[in-house]
Amino acid sequence: MPNLVRPAVLALAAALVLTGCGAQVTPESEEGGGAKARGGHYPVTVENCGQKKSYDKAPQRVVTNDVGITEIMFALGLENRMAGYVMPDDRGDLSSVPWKDAYQKTKWLSKKTINKELVLDARADLVFAGWNYGFNEGEGFSPTELARVGIDSYLLSESCRNGQGKARGVMPPLEALYTDLRNLGKIFDVEDRAEALVADFRKQVAEAQAKAPKGADRPRVFLYDDGRDKPLTSGLYAGPHDIITKAGGDHVMKDLKDSWATVGWETVVERDPEVIVINDYGDTSAEQKRKFLMSYPPLAGVSAVKNHRIVVLDYAELVESPRNPAAIASLAADLRKFAS
Repeated sequence: MPNLVRPAVLALAAALVLTGCGAQVTPESEEGGGAKARGGHYPVTVENCGQKKSYDKAPQRVVTNDVGITEIMFALGLENRMAGYVMPDDRGDLSSVPWKDAYQKTKWLSKKTINKELVLDARADLVFAGWNYGFNEGEGFSPTELARVGIDSYLLSESCRNGQGKARGVMPPLEALYTDLRNLGKIFDVEDRAEALVADFRKQVAEAQAKAPKGADRPRVFLYDDGRDKPLTSGLYAGPHDIITKAGGDHVMKDLKDSWATVGWETVVERDPEVIVINDYGDTSAEQKRKFLMSYPPLAGVSAVKNHRIVVLDYAELVESPRNPAAIASLAADLRKFAS
């Protein structure tokens, strides 16, 4: 069966019941930047990566790092609360996503690594990033360092450290997305929008699961991010685990209690995936990754390689983001074709 290569960006507009900014839920006030003005809402407290955080008012100048995090803000209609975003230019075509207007309205602060000087220059009052999604103590950019200069932080829940060194992940990937949507809904006083998005996403996922392969038809699936000597892949707590599992696949690295981590090729060969999903991003194209997988001698006997069952999904679909539910539907359709 020929390999299936997905476009960099799914046609999400048709898949989403809500608009890209969730604006069908509540009338917006111009002054509030999309958050409805309601007396008595503040102060509010949320739990973020095990830490209680309180807010006396909604942040006004948020800086986000990377595409998934940025689009969580856009999906909630919070672009007017943002000072800008930081993102490399290898994150796919952003002109056809439901949030293209929000991208056009919001300042692209840098295509390089986020840092303290950049967010200070942006006069940020909150940085929404994550461990290895911008925050890295080795580079001197962390919530602790930002707190010293009076800037608050919100951590992407997919990136929460789990108490085992620097391993990441404390909840199932989709629950991490729903948790962040609800927390941010509370912080910015757009809880109705957040709940509507979560309900819509749950519906999309349930509909995809109803049509997904089941039982003995569930193929073994491996996520290939990048790496030649050793592959970077998804563990239990990164987005691909739920995307693969709820799409009807058996995630071969489900016992890896981390989000994104490196494994050995011998482990991949031993687990013999029947389908490989390529994460499309970076300097190495999806086609280059596919050619490597198809020509790498140790993988010659792996079922996915022998049968040319390779699927490509975009980076923004595989990290925690509002694109995850549509990615489940897309992969479920591919897995059904392989099972037929």
